[in-house]
Amino acid sequence: MNNKSYNIKGGIYLVVDPSMPLQQLLTKTKAALEAGIEVVQIWNHWPGDTEKETIVTEFAELVHRYQVPVIVNEDISLLKLEVVDGIHFDEINPGIDMIRKNAGRDLITGITCGNDFTKIEWAVQHQLTYLSFCSVFPSSSVDTCDIVDRDIIYKTRAFTSMPLFLSGGIKLSNLAELKDTGLDGIAIISGIMQSNDPFISTQQYKQALNSLHTL
Repeated sequence: MNNKSYNIKGGIYLVVDPSMPLQQLLTKTKAALEAGIEVVQIWNHWPGDTEKETIVTEFAELVHRYQVPVIVNEDISLLKLEVVDGIHFDEINPGIDMIRKNAGRDLITGITCGNDFTKIEWAVQHQLTYLSFCSVFPSSSVDTCDIVDRDIIYKTRAFTSMPLFLSGGIKLSNLAELKDTGLDGIAIISGIMQSNDPFISTQQYKQALNSLHTL
């Protein structure tokens, strides 16, 4: 059982695809963990015959060695595993109070936001842990997301002090364009998990993000 209470403030938020072969998934995630990521989310992209609970348990065992929380995407059934530290919603979930009650423990909660400010208002009202905006740049990894209007990010930053993560198409070459958004962190998928060296890639993103906060 993992009883650690995590304080999500920002940094590098890694999203992993569980359809990746397990050993490859673990190896690449371990490299990113060693480089200092702050949060890991398991995307809800499971092949039909996958033993979800077995994979999540083994994955969480690795991630927790680095004192990093494990969040699942959308799949509420996985919250019965106490190694799961939280859940990320793609849409407003009206059952959030019952989800928290049934979990019987504090949960990290986040939601993907776009150009609908209603989501931000709902997240603040229900005291979610963080917000994630998708997509700030065009990206093949997040082709279901609209491009976020920067004005809604500015409006959100003025509306709440909740940690803001930005995602979608973020590269080392365009990260500086986000410096005036008030971001606390960035969510990365392919930039780390498709890298030949996830350790170096994570370090580079961390250095670029840190530089952004000092500009």
